Amino acid sequence: MISVLVPTRNEEQDLPDCLRSVAWSDDVHVYDSYSDDRTAEIAAQFGAKLIRRPDQLPGIAFGGNEAEHRTWALRNIPFRYPWVFHLDADERVTPGLRAHLESAARNPGLNRAFRLQRRDFLFDTWLRHVQVSPYYIRLFRPECTRYERLINPLTIVDGAVGQLGGHLDHFPFSKGIAHWVAKHNAYSTLEARQIMANRNHSAHAARWQELLSADFNERRAAQKELFYRLPARPLLKFLLLYFAKLGFLDGRAGLTYARMQSMYEYLIVLKTRELEAARPP
Repeated sequence: MISVLVPTRNEEQDLPDCLRSVAWSDDVHVYDSYSDDRTAEIAAQFGAKLIRRPDQLPGIAFGGNEAEHRTWALRNIPFRYPWVFHLDADERVTPGLRAHLESAARNPGLNRAFRLQRRDFLFDTWLRHVQVSPYYIRLFRPECTRYERLINPLTIVDGAVGQLGGHLDHFPFSKGIAHWVAKHNAYSTLEARQIMANRNHSAHAARWQELLSADFNERRAAQKELFYRLPARPLLKFLLLYFAKLGFLDGRAGLTYARMQSMYEYLIVLKTRELEAARPP
């Protein structure tokens, strides 16, 4: 009833538990970015299909463009079922979420996609408050879905988007703090490139009108664009997550996460300045 898409890059540690959580699907696709560990072997052990994008540049995250990478999968992978569920290797489908996924696929109504709530964990603590938004579109009709932005892409759906119950559990620190830092160092480079592209593209001026849009993704895109134009962004992000979003209620984990997100934002600021300085007059 539901096909599953799991993007990977050297996920031998997390992939087994991820695939166990979607063992209820008989159409699981591991969309691999040329891993050099046991990812392909593990996918085969679980009966998943291994897919690799022929034109992807190995060694570069998502080939340098996550939106293009994800959209390629939706247009080229021969999914068995009309509904596709996307999850990362460090995420787990809870039994409650499975029931809601199957119910939505059977009776979608006019919806072409569904948004769900994700629970992120640090130090075995659910980061319940210290998140900008815990809601993500993960169940969709692939022919109605595409992505935008080089990194942390926005999911664009041509049609109505519903809301699912249950939770998707996420363990972003499963490989340790050093891995998280290294990954976000790479992500910050792509974020800086995206900011520069936005500033050079006059079409993004229309984003301001979308701040009051009824569409969740349009509002989020406009908010992100506005945020990238504010001064003192690293400090503002910490204040937003830790105080405005009540991140202090998440204890030590909340404080740690807010500080790390502030550090990530500072890397984006520095790399954007670097690109600005290198830009021809």
